[in-house]
Amino acid sequence: MSNDEFPTDEPAVVTCGLPYANGDLHIGHLRGYIGADAFNRALQTLGQDSIYVCGSDMHGTPVAVNAEQEGVDPEDFALEWHHQYEETFPQFNVDFDNYGHTHDETNVETTQEIVRTLDDEGYIYEKEIQVAYDPDADQYLPDRYVEGTCPYCGAKARGDECDEGCQRHLEPGEVEDPTSTITGNPAEYRERTHKFFEVSEFADFLTDFLDDLEGTSNARNQPRQWIEDGLQDWCITRDMDWGIDYPNGEADTEGDDLVLYVWVDAPIEYISSSKQYAERADDFDWEQVWKGDGEIMHVIGRDIIQHHTIFWPAMLEGAGYNKPRGIAATGFITINGKGLSTSRNRAIWAKEYLEEGFHPDLLRYYLTTTGGLQQDVDFSWEAFQEKVNGELVGTVGNFWYRSLLFAYRNYEGTPDTAVSEVVEERIEEAIADVREHVNDYSMRGVGQAATQLAQFGNEYIQRNEPWKLTDDDPEKAAQVIRDCVQIAKAVAVILEPITPDKAQALWTQIGEDGQIADAQLEEALAAPPQSFDEPGELFAKIEDERVEELTAKLEERVEAAAADDDDEAETESDDTDGDETSDMADTEDLEPLLEDRIGFEDFQELDIRVGEIVAAEGIEGADDLARLEVDIGFETRQVVAGIKQLHDLEELPGTRCVLLANMEPAELFGVESNGMILAAGDEADLLTTHGNAALGEKIQ
Repeated sequence: MSNDEFPTDEPAVVTCGLPYANGDLHIGHLRGYIGADAFNRALQTLGQDSIYVCGSDMHGTPVAVNAEQEGVDPEDFALEWHHQYEETFPQFNVDFDNYGHTHDETNVETTQEIVRTLDDEGYIYEKEIQVAYDPDADQYLPDRYVEGTCPYCGAKARGDECDEGCQRHLEPGEVEDPTSTITGNPAEYRERTHKFFEVSEFADFLTDFLDDLEGTSNARNQPRQWIEDGLQDWCITRDMDWGIDYPNGEADTEGDDLVLYVWVDAPIEYISSSKQYAERADDFDWEQVWKGDGEIMHVIGRDIIQHHTIFWPAMLEGAGYNKPRGIAATGFITINGKGLSTSRNRAIWAKEYLEEGFHPDLLRYYLTTTGGLQQDVDFSWEAFQEKVNGELVGTVGNFWYRSLLFAYRNYEGTPDTAVSEVVEERIEEAIADVREHVNDYSMRGVGQAATQLAQFGNEYIQRNEPWKLTDDDPEKAAQVIRDCVQIAKAVAVILEPITPDKAQALWTQIGEDGQIADAQLEEALAAPPQSFDEPGELFAKIEDERVEELTAKLEERVEAAAADDDDEAETESDDTDGDETSDMADTEDLEPLLEDRIGFEDFQELDIRVGEIVAAEGIEGADDLARLEVDIGFETRQVVAGIKQLHDLEELPGTRCVLLANMEPAELFGVESNGMILAAGDEADLLTTHGNAALGEKIQ
């Protein structure tokens, strides 16, 4: 791998975290797969030789548990979901070069080969550990067969993960107060011999790896705390009969076969899927990527950062494979601020979205351009409508249609003149922006570059009013429309990674041959065909009545989910009737004034400074906390603030604020906070200054 700017001379593989083959896909799942697909397409527009591979995760206890509940074989159960995923992903224009699964022969062989290598290199050893056991069922309880309490944060935990709290990976025997999911009875811990991967030997390597890692900041920063706390070796076997056998059929000391932990073979599917693609493509060498200097980029959910930034690169290094260049971890999709839940039917399902008749590119655009990749996105049909109507219909679609229709009616295509210098420079600027955004792993930035270029086109045609020039100054009218057709083509080329179908439709409308997916960024400046047919409108407005209908359905579902949820309580908006609230809150809602007073000397002890936020990002595992970097003139301070859900963090850099600078340092979720920004009310209205006080100026 390299850290050279894309495109590089080396082949690249883009992957996305494997979906568990045990349930329907919802829009929370699709955010990652669409994001990775858009990133791969964007790399190709830059000229990067890249492929996109993935596969279904067939193993693990969730699959085994659900198969057992349905009374079917785990392989048959998982394959049914696998085939459904194979049908669903293309419906959202997610174009995998290869989509396999972890139970196929290629992955079994590759997994066992890698584990044998790790064993031969001395990185695997045996150890007796405590494993949960259900005496009534007379069996050991791996992972999701046991529930209890997380030893780190006290939240509810299931087997190998604190999925409702700190999201930390849990080793066998760590769950407190274990309960069997088979009988519902308390479980007991018994000693068993299992295989361990010596992750602790890779601490120095992993530190260097994270220093070089590209992608999102949460993927780089979150694992550092685990390394600093001391890496724990990793149990890589389980007491169950569904999974990939430990190499050579090795059994444990009690005579029972061991299978590999699902998180051993799951990421190895990235390699296996690359191998399978190479069997069909003569020009792709999987070993050049995975054992040479190729570029490897993973797009994952933030709940599996630890697996991809600690376990996975350590396995690759120990087995002699290439390490990832970039890891981009997505935030979650929520509804009313709460995470999607498959079991509680609190979700917008992939098939449901399609059944409602919406084009897949609308969802692709919404998921890709709403918030930064690592931020949580709270879905609502109103927000979806606003994004589609405002940006796709009102900006991009409006510009495309009005420009091409005028060109067709007046010139039967592209006017016969060269593009103007000012428009050529603006398109070149957009191309440069796209290159920068792709290298920053920001598909939101790519989408914004396209939309902003279309907005420039709208302003350009409106300012020049070619309909008034066709008689008085036909040469200038032709120039304006020639420029607009060029802008329309450029927007399509830039937007293709995000809205491939709609971009292809525009490509065809302006008379271009072939597939826009094959066009690179420079094609945005190539002259469009001189003639084309009458265009049609590519985007349709979503009406309010439609949104009201969909919102009512969703609210009914969320309420039903809340009724079944004993641990969590749904909260409703304070403004349920839709009326505007007064800017002045009722005084009875305000906190009473404190009776105790402080003297002026006490106030003088507070060192309050004018600052400016220069960086902001959410803290992994914390629902409300954000890490800010605040410039206070003398230095830049790192501060933790509870504003993650209340502000668009990407909009905060450049915002003036007020900082309590002599606050005692504190550590929150592993991040040191060296100060406190001041804000008003439950909505965290940031305090600032009226004038232009210098950074570091003291408040007095």
